[in-house]
Amino acid sequence: MIAYTLYKNEQSSVWVTFVHGAGGSSSIWFKQIREFQKHFNVLLLDLRGHGNSNHQFKKAFHKKYTFQSIAEDVLEVLDHLKIKTSHFIGISLGTIVIRQLAEEHPSRVKSMVMGGAILKMNFRSQILMRLGNTFKYVLPYLVLYRFFAFVIMPNKNHKQSRLLFINEAKKLYQKEFIRWFNLTAEINPVLKWFRQQELNIPTFYVMGEEDYMFLPSVRNVVAKHTKSAQLFVIENCGHVVNVEQPILFNESVIAFIRQN
Repeated sequence: MIAYTLYKNEQSSVWVTFVHGAGGSSSIWFKQIREFQKHFNVLLLDLRGHGNSNHQFKKAFHKKYTFQSIAEDVLEVLDHLKIKTSHFIGISLGTIVIRQLAEEHPSRVKSMVMGGAILKMNFRSQILMRLGNTFKYVLPYLVLYRFFAFVIMPNKNHKQSRLLFINEAKKLYQKEFIRWFNLTAEINPVLKWFRQQELNIPTFYVMGEEDYMFLPSVRNVVAKHTKSAQLFVIENCGHVVNVEQPILFNESVIAFIRQN
């Protein structure tokens, strides 16, 4: 089972589960824990190979990674803790994991909050993936990861997010990075399906105004998924919205969850 951390609120029966992105860990939510615990029970996860799911699980997860298998890791924790339903908050690649879980087990997902959501790989991101596939066995993974971080989070005000993810990525292994990177082989058909199919689950996209790679596709999807989806764009903010603008992120997300 992947590692998890609980922050209980004895006055609430509502659960909120946080899912980080590739290369991060549950530590990226440090600006959310205190505020969310005031209202809800909080569950933080470390996805396979990340954070506290690193050393003790690196041998267990030797098979090919798929979004389905990673979503099942999350479900295993919910079942273990006897959490029947939860609101889910994700960032970056974590939003794909949440959507995959919602596809397969919609009754377990009360709402989805998608921060820095990835719904389509644009031309720039596809070039990044091709470069990564070309050099992933040649260059040290941290060289590639730093490069990706600078392309996705290029501005001066993105520095804290960029450094946070690079420092977290240092805890990975080369083989673990490659396993996660190989997920890109299935990402386009998965995202195409997600864009086409609207789930009957309240969905709140929180995007940075400067998230040039991913914001345009989210705007398009929200315009089509009018029954369930809302979009909140934060000014002067890049990809990792929960770190760069935590006050706005916390206030808007807590309000959304309390409405649902």
